[in-house]
Amino acid sequence: MKLPFGLNFLAIFLCGCVGVFIGLSSYTFYYAQGASYLSNDPKACANCHIMREQYDGWQKASHHAVATCNDCHIPHEFIPKYLTKLKNGFWHSKGFTLQDFDEPIRVLPKNRVILQKNCLHCHGELVCEIATHPGNDRKMLDCIHCHTNVGHGPRL
Repeated sequence: MKLPFGLNFLAIFLCGCVGVFIGLSSYTFYYAQGASYLSNDPKACANCHIMREQYDGWQKASHHAVATCNDCHIPHEFIPKYLTKLKNGFWHSKGFTLQDFDEPIRVLPKNRVILQKNCLHCHGELVCEIATHPGNDRKMLDCIHCHTNVGHGPRL
């Protein structure tokens, strides 16, 4: 069965668009060293010059010897870990490409929850007596409220 010229052209055009999209996406992933973001290497976070200050600060901070970027900023469970990496990677790439990111870069509220959970993952036993406010309706303060210098060193 032969398709009319218009449908044939439309099918070829759509295939061409899909091919261009896949090609550009693959090249962008390669050029941006996308596979490195699947690793646990903190140098991957510094691939983007926007994160250079955070990376340099982390190297001078107290957690440098015991925690990487992923240990603090990414959930530890397998599926949430890679979903968060995918989501953050997309938004970081979009912000960098379109130059519509906040500077200085700030942790988003959703990612702040992950950060708090990871602080308690490592330090929960140490802070179990102060991690809640019994008999008080106040929420617990974020660990980084008082400990802002721990992950990325002193702010200048």
